[in-house]
Amino acid sequence: MAITTLSSREFNQGTSEAKRAANSGPVFITDRGRPAHVLISFAEYQRLTGQQRNIADALAMQSDADIEFEPAPVQIDPQVVDLS
Repeated sequence: MAITTLSSREFNQGTSEAKRAANSGPVFITDRGRPAHVLISFAEYQRLTGQQRNIADALAMQSDADIEFEPAPVQIDPQVVDLS
């Protein structure tokens, strides 16, 4: 497992290289010399979290939970438009 460290500037200028490096191991992204973020492959994320479903499965997931949703009412006032 290769560990790569990049500054925020290097990451912004070489995102493709960072993504390729993440396939071989974690990529530490520093901000002012201090570790701030870690980039890992999605497969590694799934391995670490024990998550075996993909994003499509997660979005289509059925739940027996009764979720109440009452959005706040929106007031839209019409405005006169001058087309002259």
